[in-house]
Amino acid sequence: MKLYNTLTGRLETLNCERANTIGIYLCGVTVYDNSHIGHARTIIIFDVLRRYLQAKKCRVEFVQNFTDVDDKIINRAKQEGLTPEEVSETYIRNYFRDFDSLNVLAADRYPRATEHIGDMIRLIEGLLKKGYAYLSNNGVYFRVKSFSAYGKLSKKSIQELEAGARIEIDRAKEDPLDFALWKFYLDRPVWDSPWGKGRPGWHIECSAMALKYFETPFEIHGGGYDLVFPHHENEIAQSESLTGKKFARIWLHSGMVTVDSEKMSKSLGNIVTIQDALRIWGPNALRIYCVCAQYSKPLDYSDKSIKESLRKWHQIEICECELRFAEGNQGQLMEITKLCNETRRAFVSAMETDLNTPRAFALFLKLVAELNHYAANEKLTADMSRIARPTFDNIMQVLGLKVPETTRAEKQKIESLISTRNKLRGQKKFQESDLIRKRLTDEYSVELFDHKTRTVWTKVERPSNLKNVG
Repeated sequence: MKLYNTLTGRLETLNCERANTIGIYLCGVTVYDNSHIGHARTIIIFDVLRRYLQAKKCRVEFVQNFTDVDDKIINRAKQEGLTPEEVSETYIRNYFRDFDSLNVLAADRYPRATEHIGDMIRLIEGLLKKGYAYLSNNGVYFRVKSFSAYGKLSKKSIQELEAGARIEIDRAKEDPLDFALWKFYLDRPVWDSPWGKGRPGWHIECSAMALKYFETPFEIHGGGYDLVFPHHENEIAQSESLTGKKFARIWLHSGMVTVDSEKMSKSLGNIVTIQDALRIWGPNALRIYCVCAQYSKPLDYSDKSIKESLRKWHQIEICECELRFAEGNQGQLMEITKLCNETRRAFVSAMETDLNTPRAFALFLKLVAELNHYAANEKLTADMSRIARPTFDNIMQVLGLKVPETTRAEKQKIESLISTRNKLRGQKKFQESDLIRKRLTDEYSVELFDHKTRTVWTKVERPSNLKNVG
C-alpha cells in the first residue's frame, strides 16, 4: 500500500510485512467544545484506513489522544463556572457519543494529556540535558535553531519563519522562534515540576504520548492539515532531538472542511457539529460524504453534497434489502462471480493507491447498481445473493457503513403488517394498504419494495430526508 507522506512529498510504501504492528498515532481533539464535521472527516478517514489494514490481516495499534489541558478548556471553565476537569469530562463523553454514532472503531488507547505529565517532564529534562531546551523566567523553551532539520515537514525555512511568521512576543525567549515546553502558572490546573509549578506546552503532550506507546520510528502519525505547522513540525523537532531517531515514517494529513465554500469559524456562525449533522442526515450519509473526496484535498460541506451522499446510501440500503430477501436457485452465477471478482480487485487497487476512497466507493456503487438492476428485473436469486454477499459485506465493513438494525419484536410486527397489507392489496383495497405503508414508514422507518409475488423491506436511516432526495 502506498500513502502520500507529507514529510517527503511523495508516495511511500506501507508494508505490513516489514512492521510486526502498524502503529498509528492520530492527534485527537482538544476537549473544550463539541466535535464538528472537520473532526469527523479526519477521524473517519483514519477509521477507514485502519479497517482496510485489518481487512488485509495487518495488526494495527491505533492511539488517539485527548488534549484535556489547554487555555481554551480553562477559559471555557471560567465562563461556565466549572472546573477544567468538568469541562473536559463533558466533551470527552460527547466525543464518544458522536463517534460511536458514526460507527467509528474504538482506538486501542485514548491517552489523556493530564495522565502523562510525568512523561512530559522526563522528556523536557532530557532535552534540557542535551542542550536543546533552556530555562527562562516564564518556563522551559525549545531551541528551534538547535534542530538543523526544523521546517522539513512544513517546508518552511528558518529564514522564512523569521521574516513572516506570526510569533508570540516573549522577551524571556532566546529567539522568537523558540516554543514553550513548560509554562509557569499559579492558577490551576498546575503541576509540580523541577522548574516550578506550571502546565505543559501543547506540542510536548503528543510527543510524550506517542513515545510512551510506540517505539520509533512508528509507521504513521496523522491529523488534519492544519496541524502540519506548528504542531507536527514541533513534535518532530523535540522528539528527534531527544531520541536521535526518526519519529514517524509516514505523516498523513487530511484536508480541511469548509461550509458553503467558507472556512468554519465561530465568528461566521457556520460551525456544524457532528451531533447536528447526525440529527439531519444520519451516520452513513456523513461517512459517504467523507470518503467521496480524496482525503488530502479540501472538502466543502453543503446540503447539496450531503443530499447526494444520502441518495447513494439509499441505493445501498435497497441493495442490502434485495440481497437479504432474494429467492430462487441458479440464475446468472458466472456473471455475478465475475462482477464480484473484478470489483474486489479494483477496490483493493484503489485503496492501495494512496487510500483512493472516491474511486473505491465508485466501484462499490457500480456493484450496487448492477445488483439492484438484477433485482428490479426479477433476476436476483438466492444463489446469486450468496455469491455477492461476501463482497458486499466486506466493502461495507471497510467503509464503516452499517444498515440500521431491527429488533426481533420490531421484525415480527413489521412482517405482520406487511402480510396484512399484501392481503389488502390482493383484495384491491389500495387505500387501506397505503395506510399500512405510511404506518410502517412513520413508526418503524421502513421502506417497502414490491415485486411481482412478494414485498421486501428495509429499515432506512432517515426517512424524512429520503422523501426529498429521490
